[in-house]
Amino acid sequence: DKEADTICTIPATDETHESQRAIQFPFLALLVSGGHCQLLKCMGVGKYSIIGGTLDDSLGEAFDKTARMLGLPIGGGGGPALEALARDGDPKAVTLPIPLQKRKKDCDFSYAGLKTAVKMKADQLRIERGLDSIEELSRQDKADVAASFQHTAIRHIEERLERAMIQLEKDEGTADIRSLAVVGGVAANSELRSRLDTICVKRSWNLFVPPPRLCTDQGSMSSWAAIERLMVGSSDEAEGHEVFARYPFAL
Repeated sequence: DKEADTICTIPATDETHESQRAIQFPFLALLVSGGHCQLLKCMGVGKYSIIGGTLDDSLGEAFDKTARMLGLPIGGGGGPALEALARDGDPKAVTLPIPLQKRKKDCDFSYAGLKTAVKMKADQLRIERGLDSIEELSRQDKADVAASFQHTAIRHIEERLERAMIQLEKDEGTADIRSLAVVGGVAANSELRSRLDTICVKRSWNLFVPPPRLCTDQGSMSSWAAIERLMVGSSDEAEGHEVFARYPFAL
């Protein structure tokens, strides 16, 4: 089939060059990983302000621990295992509390309470089914728990993100920010990507998110960050700076 063998090529022009699709400062960044959960205002290379951060556990950590609780195979990571199982579950089957509902002004995150709540719900199911452990739950029960947890965890992200967007839109100094960059390992989650895209479309923002295979590539992230710093002449050389073997923190 000659038609099937045809390779589609896109000519390199000013409009199609990769640089035209690169995000430009300033922008809002959502960092979701196994160690971090932050919203950052990015004004330039090395010029970042934290708008909100986790008060306890990160999103990635909550995914991993929930996957372990359900007894999922986590050789490829707890997050991907839980996401795969959640596709077969009902996100409304298990009622879980959205974190920090009483904090109406800040953009911080919290997942410790949700992590505890999902464990209690799973244990309640175990008792109802007359089982000895949560790992003995049926695949469908586990899928419902996974889907409900993922739905609630992302709903928390949606609420805090929209709050940050509104704050930036109303501030004269940041009113021109209309780009969101989603980074970190959890950015590979397809449900999260889809729901954040919906928010950006609704608010007329541009969404930038790496291909899933690059979301967990720490080498690529570190290398690109170094390239960006080199391009603006940033350096960590000690010359010209006062160096302390032990920083003299004052009490």
